[in-house]
Amino acid sequence: MSASVFSRLSILCAIFYICSITLFPESVTAGITRHYKFDIRLKNVTRLCKTKTIVTVNGKFPGPRVVAREGDRLVVRVVNHVSNNVSLHWHGIRQVQSGWADGPAYITQCPIQTGQSYVYNFTITGQRGTLWWHAHISWMRATLYGPLIIYPQHNASYPFAKPHKEVPIMFGEWWNADTEAVINQSLVTGAGPNVSDSYTINGLPGPLYNCSAKDTFKLKVKPGKTYMLRIINAALNDDLFFRIANHTMTIVEADASYVKPFETDTLLIAPGQTTNVLLKTQPYPQQTTFVMAARPYFTGQGTFDNSTIAGFLVYDLHNLPSSNNIPSKNLSIPTLPPINATSFVANFSNKFRALASEKFPANVPRNVDKHFFFTVGLGSNPCPKNQRCQGPNNSSKFSASVNNVSMILPKTALLQSYFFKKSNGVYTTDFPSFPLVPFNYTGAPPNNTNVSNGTKVVVLPFNTSVEVVLQDTSILGAESHPLHLHGHNFYVVGQGIGNFDQKKDPAKYNLVDPVERNTIGVPSGGWVAIRFLADNPGAWLMHCHFDVHLSWGLRMAWIVFDGELPSQKLLPPPADLPKC
Repeated sequence: MSASVFSRLSILCAIFYICSITLFPESVTAGITRHYKFDIRLKNVTRLCKTKTIVTVNGKFPGPRVVAREGDRLVVRVVNHVSNNVSLHWHGIRQVQSGWADGPAYITQCPIQTGQSYVYNFTITGQRGTLWWHAHISWMRATLYGPLIIYPQHNASYPFAKPHKEVPIMFGEWWNADTEAVINQSLVTGAGPNVSDSYTINGLPGPLYNCSAKDTFKLKVKPGKTYMLRIINAALNDDLFFRIANHTMTIVEADASYVKPFETDTLLIAPGQTTNVLLKTQPYPQQTTFVMAARPYFTGQGTFDNSTIAGFLVYDLHNLPSSNNIPSKNLSIPTLPPINATSFVANFSNKFRALASEKFPANVPRNVDKHFFFTVGLGSNPCPKNQRCQGPNNSSKFSASVNNVSMILPKTALLQSYFFKKSNGVYTTDFPSFPLVPFNYTGAPPNNTNVSNGTKVVVLPFNTSVEVVLQDTSILGAESHPLHLHGHNFYVVGQGIGNFDQKKDPAKYNLVDPVERNTIGVPSGGWVAIRFLADNPGAWLMHCHFDVHLSWGLRMAWIVFDGELPSQKLLPPPADLPKC
């Protein structure tokens, strides 16, 4: 072979490789480094006949899709061009030895200030599926979010037949108002914040909202094919029911962990959760268009966006006989469960089981080293002197807590303080393992609804097996709370309604094939038990994924110590780590 021919072949191979990374990421060999550039910029966007300036990544809303493969390294350079402080969280990524890249402001990093940049550098270890990225400071994630898709390793396959096509579906909320102004006003007055103006599917409100018929998500499909919908709930404050008229879905994954497949015509997805479903289209549909719809599940006492988002499932029928004569009829909204359908939610949640196969085992901790019992729910703070508050009884401010501790964010990131052994004045290690004052958690609320306020953490030796019972409370109203744990997945070994019974309920635990997740809805007026192995050194936030509750303090943090081996130690921080 001549040198010139060899050179031309080399160039063609290089071009093919680059194109394959860009166009067909699922065909690329595992273990490569993928670079992304995120410019945080303002962008004028029009929804509901109103134009507003929003914060975006690269001018896109929702933000760009991040694609990788299990074993790949992601290097994402974020440059902040706006006046707001920003930090990004890679929701569900375990961040093994790379806690500095986790993203929650004042927990693992100080925020990226105007004109500054930060490189999130991490390797995806032992994970594949649908996750997502979003801002993790104040309410910036209202517009700063996007899908994070992790394909299996090269030559590995799904534990189900490969679908014809894969489509991300991201639920969100649209606010005509500035969300930063909304939450800031709420924190000043102590009242509940105003609610969003619409829900969105991939950033589009759809035909049920004013002036939005042209801004409707349409999923175009072919008859007799199987599509995988990568469903993500990026809404700030709402659990959502979802259904496609005259179709069923097979759920195959939850929070990037495979599950035993099961069919449903309706699913519930909480903020922070992801669910992969297989949608098998009809081989001979009787019409071209079907409505897909979502609306909230809500059991609390406050206000919420009680509206419905719709999109269309549209068939391409050109290759079917007499397809030109098939009208689109009966375009009615599919029936969804009632707003407060807690029994449906409980039955649906109990259907999730880990795949628990030889290739994808359920490594549930059987022996527990440390037990914790955490109450989660709302409470109040006294109104400051000489100020009029609009919270509970119009005399206090809404607050939220775990074990009655409403977490105050420190001014220095917890992880920095821990790593450099400068925790004095930043945090204390006396977070209560159990409620200091037991009461009837789901019964009549106590007269005193005040919470305590502080920055307390739980410290865990490396490889500690942990069980946490998360108990909802009826203080200021029982409601479901989507709890998200950073840095670890956990197994949902039990759940129920009412107060957890230590003598009876553990006997009912599922230790064989419990679902593995990173976000779980604590049942309204009930409890859920989770187990995880603290095998990832660092400082890890656990919090409610309703942003209003997060802002009110429903969060706590775990500090996991280093292990003995080099692979069990947190690496030093990068040189460009933002400073407070």
